[in-house]
Amino acid sequence: MLKIGDRVVYPMHGAGEITGVEENEVGGVKNSYFIFRLPMGDMKVMLPVDKVEEAGLRDIISSEQVKDVVEVLQAETEQLQGSWNKRYHTNLERLKTGNILDAASVARNLSRQNSKRKISSGERRLLELSRQILISELVYARGTSPEETTAWVDKLIDIPTEEAS
Repeated sequence: MLKIGDRVVYPMHGAGEITGVEENEVGGVKNSYFIFRLPMGDMKVMLPVDKVEEAGLRDIISSEQVKDVVEVLQAETEQLQGSWNKRYHTNLERLKTGNILDAASVARNLSRQNSKRKISSGERRLLELSRQILISELVYARGTSPEETTAWVDKLIDIPTEEAS
């Protein structure tokens, strides 16, 4: 059972810490909610206590598993085929898995693609979401600040800088 102080990953949101439990009434129904705070942007997410199993919460990766994330971030860019809409849905499905390696590959691919030519607004939102998911978990797994972790991820992805012409 989850308790205050636990650090877990909430798929499609990222990693955070359970900071409390609140009673709230929604649609005339009272329910208990875990208050889940993400390290990036000090975002607060409320998760119904009775929906924890369905939510797919999982433990944060170990510091040893960070090397697997590094490998994914440094790997070659995957070229997804099809229209931006098909690529968007493929990437969205990968993020829904809650797997950090999927989030890392989506962040890597979209970051590199965006550095070459601007991506659609939908893909830009997925890029931001994948980075939030990835960086929030790495903050806890590495024990570093969001700013340090962001700079570290950007260096690993190695987005080429545009040369002035």
